[in-house]
Amino acid sequence: MILTTTPSVEGRKIAEYAGIVTGEAILGANIFKDIFAGIRDIVGGRSAAWEGELGRAREIALAEMSERAQHLGADAVVGIDLDYESMGAQGGMMMVSATGTAVRLG
Repeated sequence: MILTTTPSVEGRKIAEYAGIVTGEAILGANIFKDIFAGIRDIVGGRSAAWEGELGRAREIALAEMSERAQHLGADAVVGIDLDYESMGAQGGMMMVSATGTAVRLG
């Protein structure tokens, strides 16, 4: 499965549009990660715990979207857009959504 943020796949013609596909992942970070992230915010620097969770959520969302595209008989998803949202009380959960157009290439 080819996944791309571009509207086409270079060197390949889109033979058919199969439809819009999405994938979502909502993850809660545990309290220890929240505490360490808070300390990082105070002293500066990057929060590896949150970066790791965001990466994991992104991979889940893309895999879910790819699976839905395969069920439509697609061999690529073009025009992928990734959105990140914090949710829940005090932003304790995060959602990553991936949206794209499933296509069959010629």
